Amino acid sequence: MLYLIPTPIGNLEDITLRAIRILGEVDLILAEDTRTSGKLLKHFNIETPLRSYHAHNEHQTTDSVIDMLQNGQTLALISDAGTPGISDPGFMLVRACHQSNVKVECLPGPTALVPALVASGLPSDKFFFEGFLPHKKGRRTRLNYLSTLSYTFILYESPFRLVKCLKQLAEVCGIDRTACVCRELSKLHEEVKTGSLEELIAHFDVEKRVKGEIVVVVGGIQD
Repeated sequence: MLYLIPTPIGNLEDITLRAIRILGEVDLILAEDTRTSGKLLKHFNIETPLRSYHAHNEHQTTDSVIDMLQNGQTLALISDAGTPGISDPGFMLVRACHQSNVKVECLPGPTALVPALVASGLPSDKFFFEGFLPHKKGRRTRLNYLSTLSYTFILYESPFRLVKCLKQLAEVCGIDRTACVCRELSKLHEEVKTGSLEELIAHFDVEKRVKGEIVVVVGGIQD
């Protein structure tokens, strides 16, 4: 059995009792960054061994993980924050489990895109999740496509590229398009700022050093 276990995106209270129990019961935890996950496990007094599983080694380690699962071990996969498989490693392992007839169970739990969407005040009956845009090649093509959507779309972005991203969005969507920037969700300095792209650029361009995890929610094109 492989368990996919969401972990808090900030506030450590946002982990379920079931997640804590299973993390303490499995034979091994696969973690995106063992240093980050080690702090989480220490906080909840979980002593299960950790093993690294991330985007740079998933091709090399997937086969060995499948061997452990087929030999009767029970494993958990976690990411640094949120639900594993959403904009971080996990897809390849889950696919390999299905191909090898290994049971997979995903627990419900934290993910940044849903609270950002709901808190934005933008229409949420239908939305498109883009995740991280390409840094260079293909970035403009994706932005042009997103600008034509008639429903809300969601991006993940680095704080260092936030203002640049907002300016690029303004170029393709227009400066009046309504959007929302969610920063440090569930943490002490959480910020949810909604306005036109022009207003958001003015707000965050003043703060020369934007910090924290960023979710950008953009309204769809209006007919």
